Amino acid sequence: MRRLQTQSSRRLGGVVRTGRRTLLGYSQEKLASKLGVKFQQLQKYERGRNRLSASRLWDVSRILRVDVNFFYEDMPLEIAKQSPRMMYGDCDEDKELD
Repeated sequence: MRRLQTQSSRRLGGVVRTGRRTLLGYSQEKLASKLGVKFQQLQKYERGRNRLSASRLWDVSRILRVDVNFFYEDMPLEIAKQSPRMMYGDCDEDKELD
């Protein structure tokens, strides 16, 4: 079964690539090596084709020397609202997204 590529996965991968990796001068190969994955896997993360797990995102944040929240700062509300919790009514968006 093929997973759908979500806007939030694409945005998160883009933040890894443009928001931090390139700023530090890391190549895909260098970051991939530090994560213990092939550079092709890192490309999939950065393009949003594969989702970053919470533990992998934690590893990325440590390597890139940022808090995990860095990856979610300034996330557009329209993307945040695509969260499964938001789509299926598991949270009160007025309380959590204001």
